[in-house]
Amino acid sequence: MRHHVYLVPGFFGFANFGDFRYFAHVREHLAAHADRRGLDASIHYAPTYPTASLRKRASKLVDLIADTAGSEGPIHLVGHSTGGLDARLAVAPSASLLTQVEVEPLMQRVRTVVAVATPHFGAPTATFFSSVLGQRLLGLLSLVTIQAIRLGTIPMPAIVLLASALGSAGAGRLVSGGILEQVYELVLKDFSPERRKQIESIFDEVKRDQTLLVQLTPEGLDLFNALATERAGIRRGCVVTQAQPPSLGRQVRVGANPTHQAMYNLYRALHTLASTLPEELLPTPSPEQARALTEAFGRVPSARGNDAIVPTRSQVWGEVVHAAWADHLDVIGHFGETVDERDARIAQAARKSLSGGLASALEEDSPMHVDWIRTMSGFGRAEFERMWDAVADFVFGG
Repeated sequence: MRHHVYLVPGFFGFANFGDFRYFAHVREHLAAHADRRGLDASIHYAPTYPTASLRKRASKLVDLIADTAGSEGPIHLVGHSTGGLDARLAVAPSASLLTQVEVEPLMQRVRTVVAVATPHFGAPTATFFSSVLGQRLLGLLSLVTIQAIRLGTIPMPAIVLLASALGSAGAGRLVSGGILEQVYELVLKDFSPERRKQIESIFDEVKRDQTLLVQLTPEGLDLFNALATERAGIRRGCVVTQAQPPSLGRQVRVGANPTHQAMYNLYRALHTLASTLPEELLPTPSPEQARALTEAFGRVPSARGNDAIVPTRSQVWGEVVHAAWADHLDVIGHFGETVDERDARIAQAARKSLSGGLASALEEDSPMHVDWIRTMSGFGRAEFERMWDAVADFVFGG
């Protein structure tokens, strides 16, 4: 019997590059876990529309499942961010989807849905990005994310502009003075002509359809939760994330590198933006959920707790499979080194340098990922593996 696991990405435009690994090492980790259990599992990546409606995104997911899941075997859906909402809508018995596929036989095979850092009850960031200025900033933020993860660098003007605009400083001048467009072009020129064309094509699609941004507001998700009824027989789980709140002490620990300091200021602006969801819009966690949150964070997070994109309490849905101090991209594999990992890597490189150069040894033992949202939350390789082991246990152990 073959298990079919679908990894559903969120709404950032960088999810759709053919050679870009949105879920960095997640597919390999889940496949290895299935092998250790002696299970036959196919791990599928589910490309989606960047900012089209949840209905369109869920329909595309169903079409992919119909094309790849064969006629038998359990189906498992694992969605990050908005991808968790796509999965919920795809399996909802009451959903009216835009597909010619016979949905019911497929959805009856779904055994688990896991939502990772998903805004089940809305995200204030979506409200901000749905404005005229916010939509333009979202394009730059997505482009900067692509550059940071693919190339490992971000031009300082882009970080400073984003941190300033998201912090509401000088936002009006960005619209009238054309500074936003200038910085956008500055970042874009670092890519090859072929890659620039691909990026512009995706962002053109974003300009044509931005329905998703409205649907991710607290008001939009209130209606979604009323209509997306739960299907019987499916195990529902969530992964909950909370980044360490910005502080002077953590900013000092970032180090003297100006780029890293600017990135921390960008995180500070994002965290502040995501911390404005009113308490009354969030449901009270069940006793089981509260215990899991308290075990991970020391207490049930307040409405201000978030992962720089989504409020932490907005992510709670079904069983809490895992909860961790992490930012929104850490959990899909785009994290940096913890201090202990960095020290261990440098020590290993120093030992190797006895037979070669230290620079080449450090390059050989470079970190596995780039951490562009510097939150100093301590999420590294060990935390990543624990998290996805918990997800795999939930998916394959049910």
